[in-house]
Amino acid sequence: MEEREDEVSKAPHPGSRQSAIGYELWDIIKVLLISLAIVLPIRYFLVQPFIVRGASMEPTFEDSEYLIVDEISYYLRRPERGEVVVFRYPRDPSQFFIKRIVGLPGEEVDIKSGRVMILNAEHPSGFVMGEPYLDPPNRPTYPDVQRKLGIDEYFVLGDNRDFSSDSRIWGVLPRKLITGRTLLRVWPPNRFGSVVTAN
Repeated sequence: MEEREDEVSKAPHPGSRQSAIGYELWDIIKVLLISLAIVLPIRYFLVQPFIVRGASMEPTFEDSEYLIVDEISYYLRRPERGEVVVFRYPRDPSQFFIKRIVGLPGEEVDIKSGRVMILNAEHPSGFVMGEPYLDPPNRPTYPDVQRKLGIDEYFVLGDNRDFSSDSRIWGVLPRKLITGRTLLRVWPPNRFGSVVTAN
């Protein structure tokens, strides 16, 4: 019977199998390191997931919705009025809150008789904010509050004004505590989509 070359092989050197396993292990480690080098900066410096807790932003965001927050935009530009931001709570920075920016640095926010009025260089007599995201639209906001914002200070409100702890209660939001702006709603599937800013 003719011997086939592929049926007989030389016994491996004791160290060669370990070398092959070592090379395979090193390849796996390299793939993991490269993946981490790509994923970690995206996860911690570009976008980050957050879950909404509570009713303070209804109907814009419901309890338990899963959001992707853009963390890079505010390195390139200032936060804008109408954007919904995630930030560290000024009274306890270990907690994250989600609210809408109403007042910008250097402005004065005057909430009176249920209306939110903004006074700034462009509108020294003030203008009343239109707030179509409220339910019902332009619902009254209480209590009366007046705040003058310093440099890098923002005034934020929850869309569900009757159930929101915001700048009316705990004061202005320093820029350094803002994590990023809401970019995308990924859960639940029937509400999936990008977050539209209301200016």
